[in-house]
Amino acid sequence: MHKLYYQPEGFWFGDCMPFGKGDEFYLFHQRDNRNPGPFGEPFGWCLATTKDFVHYEDKGTAIPRGSDEDQDQFIYAGSVFEDKNHLYHAFYTGYNREFPKLGKASQVLMHATSKDLINWEKSEEALTFTPQPGYDKDDWRDPFVIYEEDRQRYRLILGARKINGKKRINGCTVQFFSKDLKEWEFGGQFWAPELYTMHEMPDLFRIGDWWYHIVTEYSDKSKMVYRMSRSIDGPWMAPYDDAFDGRAYYAGRTFLLNGERVIFGWVPTKKNCDDKQNFEWGGTFMPHRIVQREDGTLGCLPVQGILDAFINNENLGNVSVSAESGRRTRSLYGDTSDLFRFNADIEYTEGTRSAGINFYENEETGESYTFRLLFQENRIVFEETPNQPWFQCMNIGLERPFRFESGRKYHLTLIVDDTIATLYVDDVALNSRFYGKFGTGLSISAFDGSISVSDCAVSHELNR
Repeated sequence: MHKLYYQPEGFWFGDCMPFGKGDEFYLFHQRDNRNPGPFGEPFGWCLATTKDFVHYEDKGTAIPRGSDEDQDQFIYAGSVFEDKNHLYHAFYTGYNREFPKLGKASQVLMHATSKDLINWEKSEEALTFTPQPGYDKDDWRDPFVIYEEDRQRYRLILGARKINGKKRINGCTVQFFSKDLKEWEFGGQFWAPELYTMHEMPDLFRIGDWWYHIVTEYSDKSKMVYRMSRSIDGPWMAPYDDAFDGRAYYAGRTFLLNGERVIFGWVPTKKNCDDKQNFEWGGTFMPHRIVQREDGTLGCLPVQGILDAFINNENLGNVSVSAESGRRTRSLYGDTSDLFRFNADIEYTEGTRSAGINFYENEETGESYTFRLLFQENRIVFEETPNQPWFQCMNIGLERPFRFESGRKYHLTLIVDDTIATLYVDDVALNSRFYGKFGTGLSISAFDGSISVSDCAVSHELNR
């Protein structure tokens, strides 16, 4: 069971629609009981609140799903916002899996309002946002609303795809405009790059002089990507690293509260709790804090509440590991338990091939899970060691690009919570999901060269 990251008991956490008020975040989300599998039984939106991303209060059902005959048999993703009259709005996707058989659109945008974020009333004008001509009526979802002060209007964006086959790379973000949240005008395509078969969970926000557009895709690398522009109307440019995490982080939305922009995504489980299997829809919620770099690109750090939650750091000192040829490993800590945080700074000498951060290690057999910093390849990857008989861990997509330089220090933060490990190298994040536990050791390895690890510290206690 997870002690830090959030997963409702007996359910798997799905897409999150975050909202913040005062010092509290509201996590509107889907809960799937997987009976008999993902999307087995219809669901609505549930709600949990938190002030620190460590303690959560379960508020139960927020917007109940409709009957099997209603458009909102399932309530898929959407967004929550507050208007100028302090009324809260939820625009969401009503999905009925039986409607295609009847010739009806299975996905339609719907609307609900609330005065307190707890009690919601569904609107009567539920069919305002039916799929437009030329667009797939079964892929029309995940609305997000932003108010444009300079134009005095609301802009609603959503994920869609053109009609000409599910395998065609014609996913896009489309848009509507409104002055009063009642009458909406279709504005055509917002971003149509011909990169993915579908855009899910679109997001749009501004930091300083830059606008950012996020989508989640499942036809290329199956993860979240973003584009940046000086204007909300584009053109949208791709940064060197256009992601926030790897394959094991999905469908996140962001929210800015008290100066901290947080991304609310989830770490998927693997089928049959087997390292060799593929990922499934739904899993466990975990947040990242978004930071803007000097060049305008975005990175991720741990949210402050999670950093502050770990107490009683044990100082492990400084360690150097050299391997003139091959691999050398140095043990750092012997009993990490199933929840811990490890911090350190690392640097390497010129020509060193890579370093490994090994955890849940069995010191007798050498088995462990490993984050590899591949200095010569400019990549960070997650794997099982040894990967024999090949393959022991299906880790396609569990990697991030990173431009390494010898002689420079990089800060490492590793957080392990039961079956989830999150590594931050400076402001680049990588999540993983795994199910074995070989031991409790923590070690560091050098491959064909030398590394120095300083200011090492570990904590496995939370301030509850």
